[in-house]
Amino acid sequence: MGINFHLKTLTVAVATLSMAGIAGAAGLDRSGQDITAFLQDGTYAETVYTYINADVTGYDNAAVRTDENGYVQGKKIDDIAESYDFFRYGVKTDINDTFSIGVLYDEPFGAAALYNGDNNFVSIDDADAIVEELAGSGDRPITSVAQLEGTIDTIKEGLLNPELPDAQRAQLEGQLASLNIVKGAADTAGEATNVEVRSHSLTGILGMKFGENKNFQVYGGPVAQRIEANVKLRGAAYGPASGYTANINADQDYGWLAGVSYKKPEIALQAALTYRSEIDHDTQIGESFDVGVGNSIKITTPKSVNFDFQTGVNPTTLATAKVRWVPWGDFAITPPNYNQVSKGLTGDDKGLDLVSYDKDQWQVELGMAKRLTPAFAVSGNIGWDSGAGNPVTSLGPIKGYYSAGLGAKYNVTENWAVSAGGKYLWFGDAKGQIPNGDIVSKFEDNDGYVLGAKISYQSK
Repeated sequence: MGINFHLKTLTVAVATLSMAGIAGAAGLDRSGQDITAFLQDGTYAETVYTYINADVTGYDNAAVRTDENGYVQGKKIDDIAESYDFFRYGVKTDINDTFSIGVLYDEPFGAAALYNGDNNFVSIDDADAIVEELAGSGDRPITSVAQLEGTIDTIKEGLLNPELPDAQRAQLEGQLASLNIVKGAADTAGEATNVEVRSHSLTGILGMKFGENKNFQVYGGPVAQRIEANVKLRGAAYGPASGYTANINADQDYGWLAGVSYKKPEIALQAALTYRSEIDHDTQIGESFDVGVGNSIKITTPKSVNFDFQTGVNPTTLATAKVRWVPWGDFAITPPNYNQVSKGLTGDDKGLDLVSYDKDQWQVELGMAKRLTPAFAVSGNIGWDSGAGNPVTSLGPIKGYYSAGLGAKYNVTENWAVSAGGKYLWFGDAKGQIPNGDIVSKFEDNDGYVLGAKISYQSK
């Protein structure tokens, strides 16, 4: 007769492992899109709070735009990572021994970065100096805001002439677009580069168990996702794009989730493979580049695959593993006006993305959970995130991380439990890159931490 590890007792220890959430992950990944609440037995509900604090400092490039491929350590960049927090909720119940339903809420994607201090990501306070830097060369140098505004007015008057030849009109329109970019940079004197992305996701799941002992389950359901973003590019690092602002309106759209799981309660074994679809968002965008093209943007949040695994080691110890894959190499944010203006700078008809990544993300977490008493358990885990390439966007200059975490769970009653835990993160060194490929910064030896708390209810 085989050893029976009793899944019911071992689940006392497992819940803390995934409780602390994700920080500094590749691309815009934030929550890890965990679905383990749905995989619990019986009726289950949880509320999870996660707080993330990261220290991301570095140096700008003193050689920016003087040497496209070189890097010379420049001015210090103080911590750009803004701390943030979010909640995750989950509830599921078994309709009968075959069907289960559940609803999950999380904040899957996000970013929060703010530059400050004296460096190439903060505009200088002198608007005239900004104009001179961006337009003070060539046959007709412009060295002040007043001169810039006068030139813009003159060009606008010229464009009102109905008899203006087409070739000359096109030339003047190109000059006007370029000067409006310079004016946008001058109007934002003293401001700093800033990015904020927020998202919300609500997932409905229906599961069906099958097999002789109902060990297998297939599950799936719709996903409603809402996303919004604000981006400000400021400072010498962005050259002509300094002063660019994009406000992407909140948009809600829909995708789907599907997966399969297997359980063997005798040894506390459980494995689940979950696929989430891409979700296409088509929303309005306000951009500061006044070139008269486009007012909508399409953003496709990436698909993902999660693998969750656990098995009993002995009657009081559980081993766990999580693997996540997200194809960030296929993701891009391409505002229409920004892209249109960039074509004049790149000299091609493709233009530039505002944000993109070179590589896909792989994330692995291994853990152990130990039940010390019938009501109290502890857990530990180590993790690795591949990042999404290096160099990486200057709006999120981290190349993945290594992590180590600890957690504890206490069953207050037979049904109610509280959990708490944390992770320490060692971020990978990264070079910051702007869309044209120039290296504008370097970030090294950075770290952060994640704290979390959970209240859960379970009735079997």
